[in-house]
Amino acid sequence: MLDTIQYKSPKPKVIAGAKEDWELVIGLEIHAQVQSNAKLFSGASTKFGNEPNSNVAFVDAAMPGMLPVINEYCIEQAVRTGLGLKAEINLFSAFDRKNYFYPDLPQGYQISQLYHPIVGNGEVLVDMEPGVARNVRIERIHLEQDAGKSIHDMDPTMSFVDLNRTGVALMEIVSFPDIRGPEEAAAYVLKLRQILRYLGTCDGNMQNGSMRADVNVSVCRPGQYEKFQATGDFGHLGTRCELKNMNSTRFIQMAIDVEARRQIAIIEDGGEIKQETRLYDADKNETRSMRSKEEAHDYRYFPDPDLLPLEIEQAWVDDIAASLPELPDEKKARFVTEFGLSEYDANVLTADTANAAYFERVAEGTDGKLAANWVINELFGRLKKDDKDIVDSPVSAEQLGGVVKLIKSGDISGKIAKDLFEIVYTEGGDPATIVEDRGMKQVTDMGAIEAAVDDVIAANPAQVEKAKQNPKLVGFFVGQVMKASGGKANPAAVNELVVKKLGL
Repeated sequence: MLDTIQYKSPKPKVIAGAKEDWELVIGLEIHAQVQSNAKLFSGASTKFGNEPNSNVAFVDAAMPGMLPVINEYCIEQAVRTGLGLKAEINLFSAFDRKNYFYPDLPQGYQISQLYHPIVGNGEVLVDMEPGVARNVRIERIHLEQDAGKSIHDMDPTMSFVDLNRTGVALMEIVSFPDIRGPEEAAAYVLKLRQILRYLGTCDGNMQNGSMRADVNVSVCRPGQYEKFQATGDFGHLGTRCELKNMNSTRFIQMAIDVEARRQIAIIEDGGEIKQETRLYDADKNETRSMRSKEEAHDYRYFPDPDLLPLEIEQAWVDDIAASLPELPDEKKARFVTEFGLSEYDANVLTADTANAAYFERVAEGTDGKLAANWVINELFGRLKKDDKDIVDSPVSAEQLGGVVKLIKSGDISGKIAKDLFEIVYTEGGDPATIVEDRGMKQVTDMGAIEAAVDDVIAANPAQVEKAKQNPKLVGFFVGQVMKASGGKANPAAVNELVVKKLGL
């Protein structure tokens, strides 16, 4: 891909403190719910929105004697995700118990993977703008079960617990501290969500909690990050604080900025940053302490005695790799080379699998750049205005492709095409049939066009003299001829004849 589109790295975000400049260092832990009909260790449903405590099997409720059974499909989805992130797949992995007590965790521990995760190092290329991208390294992906949900706003004196999410499979995707600004963090989350959606391993619905982010933020003086990269010594970076359970890219950016400024103010005032977990209050635009940051030993991790280690075969991994779809970066590179699109247009069209598929059907057998222009500017613009998604488009890809083909063949002009698009959008129908039945075909008869040009020139002698002094006024005559023809005259032919007749 990099052979097709050349990138440079963006500069790190610099925040001016009261005394000196500071740079941001950010790492993210993304909790992505595995797209599966059943939970990680039970057959209970994962459907969102069901009645509270209706998606709960005995093992989820930690009933005595109930043992977990691994959902093989969740393992496959984790492997698929790792392959999509160009990561190492560990053929040996194991589950551990992470012990902590909370009302929505019936077992008193979470089954996770600390020592032997299923996926190792990978990478995500995060597009910031055309020609500029940040390569964010993935440290690991491990599988774990989600906890339930405590509800505190249904009664003034009691809290309620919904166990529907308990045991739902999560992939925790942990990045290295490679992100250098709030905008990059948001772009990373969006790019990761895009890849997961392409893979079909997570629906990425942040509003429903299918994808959440824990954001680790620290600040350092300029030059310190380069020393960390050269030595791998985290001592060159500032003490980090974790912002917990972020489910909005806008709030992620706001939280990072306000947390960085909080840390800078403390350091410049002679204080020290305590490593801790904090929550972001969007109403007050501030972070507040939640708890001191635990270390692994605080959770008393040990191998789960009810689950054997996972040993998977390379042939199975290879079969999954062979079934991977074309991913966003590869698809974007292909759109640039195959259709001659700009990187920006290719980015827009590959943002979603449905958008990309729609465009390819429009562009089939015609001009790719012209097709992209109509999909992005005309169709997407109208859908946004009407608050519709591409899957709800009143204009099918075949219909829009028909409009583009009529423009390319010269049967209609750009102006007529916009009128035709409106008819197809509101009334439906085959574009070619509409053009024929309603007499919308572009006039290409040079004799008829020449007669119209002659009429306009004869009717405007004063403008003729002005045009001879200022050739830019030729547009006046072209406009008049187009008006007289009802927009059906070929604009290029009109312009050529006007220039010739006026001797310009």
